[in-house]
Amino acid sequence: MIWSATLKTPLASEAPPKPTGEPTRRETGQIQFYGRRKGKPLNSGRRTLLETLLPTLTIPAPDPGEIVAPRGLFSAAPETVWLEIGFGGGEHLAAQAAAHPEIGFIGCEVFLNGVAGLLKHVDAHELDNVRIFHEDVRRLLPALPDASLGRIFLLFPDPWPKTRHAKRRFVSTAMLDELARLLVDGGELRVASDHPVYVRWALAHGTDHPLFRWHAQGPEDWRTRPVDGFATRYEEKAIAAGRPPTFMRFIRRPRSS
Repeated sequence: MIWSATLKTPLASEAPPKPTGEPTRRETGQIQFYGRRKGKPLNSGRRTLLETLLPTLTIPAPDPGEIVAPRGLFSAAPETVWLEIGFGGGEHLAAQAAAHPEIGFIGCEVFLNGVAGLLKHVDAHELDNVRIFHEDVRRLLPALPDASLGRIFLLFPDPWPKTRHAKRRFVSTAMLDELARLLVDGGELRVASDHPVYVRWALAHGTDHPLFRWHAQGPEDWRTRPVDGFATRYEEKAIAAGRPPTFMRFIRRPRSS
Protein backbone atom coordinates (compact mmCIF):
# COMPACT_ATOMS: atom_id res chain seq x y z
CA MET A 1 0.00 0.00 0.00
CA ILE A 2 1.62 3.25 -1.16
CA TRP A 3 0.57 6.35 0.75
CA SER A 4 0.37 9.87 -0.56
CA ALA A 5 2.01 12.55 1.59
CA THR A 6 -1.25 14.50 1.58
CA LEU A 7 -3.83 11.72 1.69
CA LYS A 8 -5.01 9.67 4.64
CA THR A 9 -6.04 6.74 2.44
CA PRO A 10 -4.04 4.48 0.11
CA LEU A 11 -3.79 5.45 -3.51
CA ALA A 12 -6.44 3.58 -5.44
CA SER A 13 -3.92 2.34 -8.00
CA GLU A 14 -1.93 0.64 -5.26
CA ALA A 15 -4.81 -0.84 -3.28
CA PRO A 16 -4.06 -4.48 -2.39
CA PRO A 17 -6.41 -7.34 -3.11
CA LYS A 18 -8.88 -8.30 -0.44
CA PRO A 19 -7.00 -10.49 2.06
CA THR A 20 -7.82 -14.08 2.73
CA GLY A 21 -6.84 -16.19 5.71
CA GLU A 22 -4.14 -18.78 5.42
CA PRO A 23 -3.98 -21.88 7.61
CA THR A 24 -1.35 -21.92 10.33
CA ARG A 25 -1.13 -25.70 10.43
CA ARG A 26 -0.44 -28.44 7.94
CA GLU A 27 -3.15 -30.91 7.06
CA THR A 28 -1.42 -33.26 9.47
CA GLY A 29 -2.10 -30.84 12.34
CA GLN A 30 1.60 -30.08 12.82
CA ILE A 31 2.84 -26.49 12.89
CA GLN A 32 5.27 -25.72 10.09
CA PHE A 33 8.04 -23.37 11.21
CA TYR A 34 10.15 -21.37 8.76
CA GLY A 35 13.34 -19.66 9.84
CA ARG A 36 16.55 -20.17 11.79
CA ARG A 37 16.70 -21.67 15.25
CA LYS A 38 20.37 -21.01 15.93
CA GLY A 39 23.08 -18.66 14.67
CA LYS A 40 26.72 -18.04 15.51
CA PRO A 41 28.27 -19.86 18.49
CA LEU A 42 27.52 -18.15 21.79
CA ASN A 43 30.16 -16.89 24.17
CA SER A 44 30.57 -18.52 27.57
CA GLY A 45 28.58 -15.84 29.39
CA ARG A 46 25.51 -16.32 27.25
CA ARG A 47 25.81 -20.09 27.37
CA THR A 48 25.83 -19.84 31.15
CA LEU A 49 22.67 -17.73 31.12
CA LEU A 50 20.96 -20.32 28.93
CA GLU A 51 21.91 -23.02 31.40
CA THR A 52 21.09 -21.16 34.62
CA LEU A 53 18.63 -18.31 34.02
CA LEU A 54 16.53 -19.58 31.13
CA PRO A 55 15.09 -22.57 33.07
CA THR A 56 13.73 -20.19 35.72
CA LEU A 57 11.91 -18.07 33.11
CA THR A 58 10.78 -20.71 30.63
CA ILE A 59 7.13 -21.33 29.90
CA PRO A 60 6.81 -25.05 29.08
CA ALA A 61 5.05 -25.93 25.85
CA PRO A 62 1.42 -26.66 26.82
CA ASP A 63 -0.19 -30.00 26.15
CA PRO A 64 -3.23 -30.09 23.83
CA GLY A 65 -6.21 -28.70 25.70
CA GLU A 66 -4.10 -27.26 28.52
CA ILE A 67 -4.91 -23.73 29.71
CA VAL A 68 -2.10 -21.32 30.63
CA ALA A 69 -3.15 -18.36 32.80
CA PRO A 70 -0.70 -15.55 31.91
CA ARG A 71 -0.85 -13.65 35.20
CA GLY A 72 -0.16 -16.88 37.07
CA LEU A 73 3.23 -17.25 35.38
CA PHE A 74 4.77 -14.56 37.57
CA SER A 75 5.80 -14.66 41.24
CA ALA A 76 3.57 -11.65 41.89
CA ALA A 77 0.49 -11.34 39.71
CA PRO A 78 0.93 -8.33 37.38
CA GLU A 79 -1.78 -5.82 36.55
CA THR A 80 -1.90 -7.16 33.00
CA VAL A 81 0.28 -9.12 30.59
CA TRP A 82 1.80 -8.03 27.28
CA LEU A 83 3.11 -10.42 24.64
CA GLU A 84 5.93 -9.89 22.14
CA ILE A 85 6.04 -12.29 19.22
CA GLY A 86 9.55 -12.81 17.86
CA PHE A 87 11.49 -10.48 20.16
CA GLY A 88 14.76 -10.67 18.19
CA GLY A 89 17.64 -9.57 20.41
CA GLY A 90 15.28 -8.69 23.25
CA GLU A 91 16.15 -4.99 23.50
CA HIS A 92 12.55 -3.80 23.02
CA LEU A 93 11.05 -6.35 25.39
CA ALA A 94 13.64 -5.63 28.09
CA ALA A 95 13.13 -1.87 27.77
CA GLN A 96 9.35 -2.25 28.07
CA ALA A 97 9.72 -4.54 31.08
CA ALA A 98 12.06 -2.07 32.81
CA ALA A 99 9.67 0.82 32.09
CA HIS A 100 6.60 -1.10 33.31
CA PRO A 101 7.44 -3.23 36.37
CA GLU A 102 3.71 -3.53 37.10
CA ILE A 103 3.14 -5.42 33.84
CA GLY A 104 4.10 -9.01 33.06
CA PHE A 105 5.82 -9.69 29.75
CA ILE A 106 5.84 -12.89 27.72
CA GLY A 107 8.44 -13.05 24.98
CA CYS A 108 8.23 -15.71 22.29
CA GLU A 109 11.30 -16.48 20.19
CA VAL A 110 12.62 -19.66 18.60
CA PHE A 111 16.01 -18.20 17.66
CA LEU A 112 18.42 -19.32 20.38
CA ASN A 113 20.80 -16.40 19.95
CA GLY A 114 17.92 -13.98 20.40
CA VAL A 115 16.86 -15.73 23.60
CA ALA A 116 20.41 -15.42 24.88
CA GLY A 117 20.34 -11.72 24.03
CA LEU A 118 17.17 -11.17 26.07
CA LEU A 119 18.61 -13.12 28.99
CA LYS A 120 21.59 -10.77 29.02
CA HIS A 121 19.25 -7.79 29.38
CA VAL A 122 17.13 -9.52 32.03
CA ASP A 123 20.20 -10.41 34.05
CA ALA A 124 21.82 -6.97 33.74
CA HIS A 125 18.67 -5.10 34.80
CA GLU A 126 17.40 -7.73 37.28
CA LEU A 127 14.01 -7.93 35.59
CA ASP A 128 11.56 -10.23 37.34
CA ASN A 129 8.54 -9.52 35.12
CA VAL A 130 9.70 -11.40 32.02
CA ARG A 131 8.89 -14.94 30.98
CA ILE A 132 10.10 -16.70 27.81
CA PHE A 133 8.47 -19.17 25.48
CA HIS A 134 11.32 -20.65 23.44
CA GLU A 135 9.03 -22.30 20.90
CA ASP A 136 6.81 -21.28 18.00
CA VAL A 137 4.24 -18.89 19.49
CA ARG A 138 1.46 -20.77 17.68
CA ARG A 139 1.94 -23.56 20.22
CA LEU A 140 1.18 -21.15 23.08
CA LEU A 141 -1.63 -18.99 21.74
CA PRO A 142 -4.41 -21.63 21.82
CA ALA A 143 -3.64 -22.30 25.50
CA LEU A 144 -4.16 -18.67 26.56
CA PRO A 145 -7.65 -17.67 27.78
CA ASP A 146 -9.90 -15.15 26.06
CA ALA A 147 -9.18 -11.50 26.85
CA SER A 148 -6.02 -12.36 28.78
CA LEU A 149 -3.58 -9.94 27.12
CA GLY A 150 -3.46 -6.16 27.18
CA ARG A 151 -1.06 -5.64 24.28
CA ILE A 152 0.67 -7.69 21.59
CA PHE A 153 3.81 -6.66 19.70
CA LEU A 154 4.88 -7.98 16.29
CA LEU A 155 7.93 -5.90 15.39
CA PHE A 156 9.81 -6.33 12.12
CA PRO A 157 8.75 -9.90 11.36
CA ASP A 158 10.18 -11.75 8.39
CA PRO A 159 8.26 -10.26 5.45
CA TRP A 160 8.49 -13.30 3.17
CA PRO A 161 8.16 -10.89 0.22
CA LYS A 162 7.78 -13.43 -2.58
CA THR A 163 4.20 -14.14 -3.54
CA ARG A 164 4.68 -17.89 -3.27
CA HIS A 165 5.78 -17.43 0.36
CA ALA A 166 2.84 -15.24 1.38
CA LYS A 167 1.31 -18.06 3.42
CA ARG A 168 4.36 -17.93 5.69
CA ARG A 169 3.63 -14.38 6.85
CA PHE A 170 2.51 -14.26 10.44
CA VAL A 171 -0.31 -11.80 9.84
CA SER A 172 -3.34 -13.49 8.34
CA THR A 173 -7.08 -13.32 8.82
CA ALA A 174 -7.01 -16.50 10.89
CA MET A 175 -4.17 -15.20 13.09
CA LEU A 176 -5.91 -11.87 13.63
CA ASP A 177 -8.98 -13.82 14.73
CA GLU A 178 -6.82 -15.51 17.36
CA LEU A 179 -5.10 -12.31 18.50
CA ALA A 180 -8.46 -10.57 18.79
CA ARG A 181 -9.67 -13.42 20.99
CA LEU A 182 -6.70 -12.94 23.31
CA LEU A 183 -6.77 -9.14 23.60
CA VAL A 184 -8.95 -7.34 26.11
CA ASP A 185 -11.43 -4.83 24.74
CA GLY A 186 -9.43 -1.76 23.80
CA GLY A 187 -6.24 -3.82 23.79
CA GLU A 188 -3.64 -3.07 21.18
CA LEU A 189 -1.80 -4.97 18.47
CA ARG A 190 1.36 -3.17 17.35
CA VAL A 191 2.99 -4.17 14.08
CA ALA A 192 6.12 -2.56 12.64
CA SER A 193 7.94 -3.24 9.39
CA ASP A 194 10.36 -1.57 7.01
CA HIS A 195 9.35 -3.75 4.06
CA PRO A 196 6.69 -2.29 1.71
CA VAL A 197 5.27 -5.71 0.86
CA TYR A 198 4.65 -6.53 4.50
CA VAL A 199 3.31 -3.05 5.26
CA ARG A 200 0.74 -3.40 2.45
CA TRP A 201 -0.11 -6.91 3.63
CA ALA A 202 -0.51 -6.00 7.31
CA LEU A 203 -2.54 -2.87 6.58
CA ALA A 204 -4.84 -4.74 4.22
CA HIS A 205 -5.50 -7.47 6.76
CA GLY A 206 -5.69 -5.18 9.78
CA THR A 207 -8.03 -2.61 8.27
CA ASP A 208 -10.23 -5.30 6.75
CA HIS A 209 -10.66 -7.23 9.99
CA PRO A 210 -13.95 -6.49 11.77
CA LEU A 211 -12.53 -6.88 15.28
CA PHE A 212 -9.76 -4.30 14.88
CA ARG A 213 -9.70 -0.55 14.34
CA TRP A 214 -6.65 1.10 12.81
CA HIS A 215 -5.44 3.79 15.18
CA ALA A 216 -3.89 6.16 12.62
CA GLN A 217 -5.33 9.63 12.05
CA GLY A 218 -2.57 10.99 9.80
CA PRO A 219 0.84 10.22 8.29
CA GLU A 220 2.83 10.89 11.46
CA ASP A 221 0.91 8.12 13.21
CA TRP A 222 2.48 5.48 10.99
CA ARG A 223 5.77 7.22 10.23
CA THR A 224 6.71 7.72 13.88
CA ARG A 225 7.30 5.10 16.55
CA PRO A 226 4.74 5.38 19.39
CA VAL A 227 5.94 7.68 22.16
CA ASP A 228 5.95 4.81 24.65
CA GLY A 229 7.80 2.49 22.26
CA PHE A 230 11.48 1.58 22.12
CA ALA A 231 13.77 1.02 19.18
CA THR A 232 14.91 -2.42 18.14
CA ARG A 233 18.17 -3.22 16.39
CA TYR A 234 16.15 -4.03 13.27
CA GLU A 235 14.57 -0.59 13.29
CA GLU A 236 17.95 1.08 13.67
CA LYS A 237 19.41 -1.06 10.90
CA ALA A 238 16.52 -0.22 8.57
CA ILE A 239 16.85 3.51 9.16
CA ALA A 240 20.61 3.37 8.61
CA ALA A 241 19.98 1.61 5.29
CA GLY A 242 17.46 4.24 4.20
CA ARG A 243 14.36 2.09 4.77
CA PRO A 244 11.95 4.13 6.92
CA PRO A 245 9.82 1.90 9.16
CA THR A 246 6.05 1.94 9.29
CA PHE A 247 4.35 1.60 12.68
CA MET A 248 0.82 0.21 12.73
CA ARG A 249 -1.45 0.17 15.77
CA PHE A 250 -4.67 -1.82 15.70
CA ILE A 251 -7.16 -1.47 18.58
CA ARG A 252 -9.37 -4.37 19.62
CA ARG A 253 -12.99 -3.34 19.23
CA PRO A 254 -15.37 -3.90 22.19
CA ARG A 255 -17.06 -7.27 22.41
CA SER A 256 -20.81 -7.41 22.11
CA SER A 257 -22.52 -7.23 25.49
